[in-house]
Amino acid sequence: MLVVLAAAVSACGTLPERRDEVTAEVTRFEQALGAGRHDRLCAAFAPATREELEQSAKSRCEQAIGQAIEERELPAAGAVREVDVYGDQARVVLEQDTVFLARFPAGWKVTAAGCAPRPQRPYECEIKGG
Repeated sequence: MLVVLAAAVSACGTLPERRDEVTAEVTRFEQALGAGRHDRLCAAFAPATREELEQSAKSRCEQAIGQAIEERELPAAGAVREVDVYGDQARVVLEQDTVFLARFPAGWKVTAAGCAPRPQRPYECEIKGG
């Protein structure tokens, strides 16, 4: 029993490892944003987030994210200020944005971006899953 538990815990990774994974994913996301790589941005989204973006814009993800960038709904975020990991969920606070992620079998995926805090209320996010 102890061996099974130890194997399960080690498979999940330690908190510092998870923070590093999350930070790396957000860095890739921000680099794709800065480079205008809509295909990479779409690949970084969680399935429900990508689906919601496509349904809202009534177009493919690559076109929808391009439109969101043009309308300045997705800000250039700046440097990472804080990373919080809670099991398979994470929040990354950047200089100009907050990004939320979830862990999937294929790795960490962006569930919401373009998020701003609101006092006593949930974050307001420009891009989010349904």
